Amino acid sequence: MYAIFVTGGKQYRATVGDAIYVEKLEVEAEQEVVFDQVLLAGDKVGQPYVEGAKVIGVVEKHGKGKKIVVYHYNSKKNYHKKQGHRQAYTKVVIKEIVA
Repeated sequence: MYAIFVTGGKQYRATVGDAIYVEKLEVEAEQEVVFDQVLLAGDKVGQPYVEGAKVIGVVEKHGKGKKIVVYHYNSKKNYHKKQGHRQAYTKVVIKEIVA
């Protein structure tokens, strides 16, 4: 059984035991986190969310992703701007899906 849930403005597909990387959550490591905005759980489809369904996970760690380079350039104007960015994430291990 799998579930599709929403967190951080994005949708994630998860099964029990999966390790997923979501937008940074304000939860300490080794703490339990509950996602209650479930769009699909097993064979139940929500309108927009499934009533009483939730995805329970444990926060494993926080971190930053790989650096991406943002480069702006205007031809003939001698304009160059180089900037780096590392997106913060939270690694969550899915423990249980309640449908």
